[in-house]
Order: sequence, then structure tokens, then C-alpha cells
Amino acid sequence: MMFTRRGFLTASAVLAVAPLSGRSAIAAVPREADIVVIGAGAAGIAAARRVMAANRKVIVLEAAPQIGGRCATDAATFGVPFDRGARWLHNSDSNPMTKLARGVGLDLVAAPVGQKVRVGRRNARPGETEQFLAGLVRANRAIDEASRGKLDMSCATALPKDLGDWTGTAAFVLGAGATGKDLVDLSVMDKARGQDRSAALACRQGMGTLITKLGEQLPLALSTPASRIVWSNRDVAVETPAGRIAARAVILTVSTNVLTSGAIKFTPELPKRQLDAASKLSLGSTDHIALMLTGNPFGLSRDEAIIEQSNSNRTGLLLANIGGSSLCTVDVGGAFGRELSAQGEAAMVAFAKEWLVKLFGSEAAAAVKSSAATRWNQVPGVLGAMSAAAPGSQGARKILGEPLGPLFLAGEATHDTLWGTVDGAWDSGERAAEAALRRIGALKDPEAEESPERQRPRRRGKVRSASPED
Repeated sequence: MMFTRRGFLTASAVLAVAPLSGRSAIAAVPREADIVVIGAGAAGIAAARRVMAANRKVIVLEAAPQIGGRCATDAATFGVPFDRGARWLHNSDSNPMTKLARGVGLDLVAAPVGQKVRVGRRNARPGETEQFLAGLVRANRAIDEASRGKLDMSCATALPKDLGDWTGTAAFVLGAGATGKDLVDLSVMDKARGQDRSAALACRQGMGTLITKLGEQLPLALSTPASRIVWSNRDVAVETPAGRIAARAVILTVSTNVLTSGAIKFTPELPKRQLDAASKLSLGSTDHIALMLTGNPFGLSRDEAIIEQSNSNRTGLLLANIGGSSLCTVDVGGAFGRELSAQGEAAMVAFAKEWLVKLFGSEAAAAVKSSAATRWNQVPGVLGAMSAAAPGSQGARKILGEPLGPLFLAGEATHDTLWGTVDGAWDSGERAAEAALRRIGALKDPEAEESPERQRPRRRGKVRSASPED
């Protein structure tokens, strides 16, 4: 997330349940393929496109009945595009997905930088906002400084002790609101390396729509889970309910929680080194509670983001008037969000209404016409939001991405700096595809084949100073 003295934007890649893509599962899977890609989210689609570009035979297996994974756009529930999953593309100047989106006729718009912080039922005064933003800058700097030490401590340990009334708000913004985990469960090294999420763009037709469009020409087997992967150092086979596929390589893009759940069996079993890495990169909890309102009862701008001064983790982030509509979402995360999600959709909607009443008055609940809530933790093929490294575990990302003979793992969890983002997932899919293609002899000159994403400079997490553009 990026906060400045002129405003803040919410750029966390929050994730939830997906809509139908309109494609049905194919009746059968091929007996052979050069490369099998497991998972049709951003990483899987990127990997498969790269394999196809190299003129090699690929098949994408997806357990769900639709493309998108943790990118999911629902246009039916409210009559307007609702990203139930990831919302933003980041670093638009260097992100190849921006060109891809425009190439398939979708509209990208810059995320607004307007801000509101509520203190009770009023907007924060200029001095209060200044105090909060200054505290947030100090907190980010403290985390960044702690990340340079030898000990990878928790972000909570590094947080300044004198943030006063803004301590809880800063903890939510940097922790649960940005990563799906509370600061006590976050590695300072991982947080610092992943902090830069600049120049965010939204897709007006939805992020799930974008991933679906980019996967339209791929050979896909939907509603076709991989049940077992039989592998050796020489070859690999994937077993599914529709048949067994012999392959020369497999690119596995499932979430870390799915990988450690045992949903996919491996013969022989995956090395303990990789399973331990996945467990140290478990998914946080982030969900959207969506409310369609009558008009604009709060008098807020298009896509305006609201947080509150809070001394409790029972808080959230409001994104109002999404895409110029009357749809808003209240985003909850971390330990509180996980507990709330476990209670069910009714409890989640009740909390959102209660929270809006606290911020805007009793008329807020009456303005709600319809509602829905995402519950990613309960979705079998996902089991959470985005990966976040536990204290002492930043190095697990590199381990997770190490190839295992013909097996190549991809997904946002394997990206060292762009974890938790659609960009990072896409980049990791292309990287894994290139590695798999080199293994089967389809790429002869790795340097010449290097993708634009691979050439992006490494980013260190920094809090930028205020500027008119911010």
C-alpha cells in the first residue's frame, strides 16, 4: 500500500470467490502433452500462453468450473462488475499486463488517490490526518530498517511504540488490510521487499474478466482437478478424473494452502523442504463484504477509500461507489476477518452494516438494498487470500520456486518482491514456463528469450515522500 500526505490508495490484492466464465469443461483430456499447467489463475494462464508461444503442446487443468483463480469478476449479482478477488494491477509503467489488457479491448483506469479517514462519525481534521500519515511513514521506515538486520522479526516487534491513537489504524493498514495477516504474523523482511505497489490500475470490466479474456485461446480442462502427480527426475504424469496425462514437465500454480492440504497427491511425496516453505508462506484472510446502496448516502466520490481511527482489529476498509456505481465493499482481514468469515455471510453483512452505522450514522444500514460476501478461506481450490511470510521465513519464497526435476512451482507466493499481486503471479507463471521450456529443450538461448518482466528492476519497499502526483 502507498500512503502520502495528499492521499492514500488501497492497492492490496484481495481475493475471493469467482463467477462463471461462460466456458464449460472439455469432455476429455489428452493422453500426452509437452507441459501440463495446473491452475487457470493468473500464473497458470501466463505460463500456458508462454508455452503456446513456443509452439509446444500444453493443457491447463482447472478444478473450478471457470478461469481466473483468485481473480474473479461477478457481473450478475449487482448488475455491475464486482471484483470479488484481486482489484489492482501495479507498477503500470513496467507491467506487461497493462498492454495485454488494452490489447483485448478492456479499459484500465488509474486508482484514485483521494482519501478519507474517519474519527467516529466525522472526517479526520487536517492535523489528525497529518499525524496519522506521519506515523505511517515512521512505521514503514521502522519496518524497512528492521529488515536490514540479521534477525527476521515480526512487523509488530518493529512497529514504533509511540504512535498513540493511530497505532491500531497503522497496524490494520500495514497488516490485515494489506496482506491479510496481522503484523505479529508478518516477516519484516518479506514486508519490506514487497511494499512497493505503485501506480495502481483497475480494470473497469474486472480483473477476472481480464484473466478470462487472456485465457480464451488456450486448451483448458475446467472442472478437472489434478488428483495425483507421479514424477521422477526424467518424466511426469498427472492423474485426473478425466484420465491420465503423460508430460515432459508440469507447472503447478495452486496456492500454498492447497499445496499443503494434501488435495493433490504426489508419488513420490514432495520434499519436506518445499512443503515447509509452503507452510511458512500460508495465505492470509481477506474478504469483501459487498453492499449495493440506494444512491450515494455518504456523499463520497467514485472509488473513494475510507478507513477509521480504531483501537481494535474489528475494523475494515470501505471502497465506495465502485466504478461510479452505488456498490461499495467493506474489506476485512487478518485474524478478525478469518473469524468473521467462519461465522458465515449473514454475520459478515451484519458487521459491515454495524461498522458503517458507526462511521456514518443510523441511516447507513437503511440505505443497503442488497448484499453479498466473499469467503475465500472456505473455497476448496484456494483456502485463503494471498501468501504472507511468517517471521523468519522470507527465504521460503526462493525455496518454493526451486524446480524439482520436471516440476515447476509458480504463483504469487513464489515471487520475491511482487508476492500478493496479480502482476507477481503473472510474472512467476512466465518464469516457470521459460524454465520448463528450457528443460524440454524448447528454449536454446535463455538470455535472448528473457521476458520483459524478468528485466524489471528489483524493488525495495520504500515510503515515498509526498508529491502533487501522489
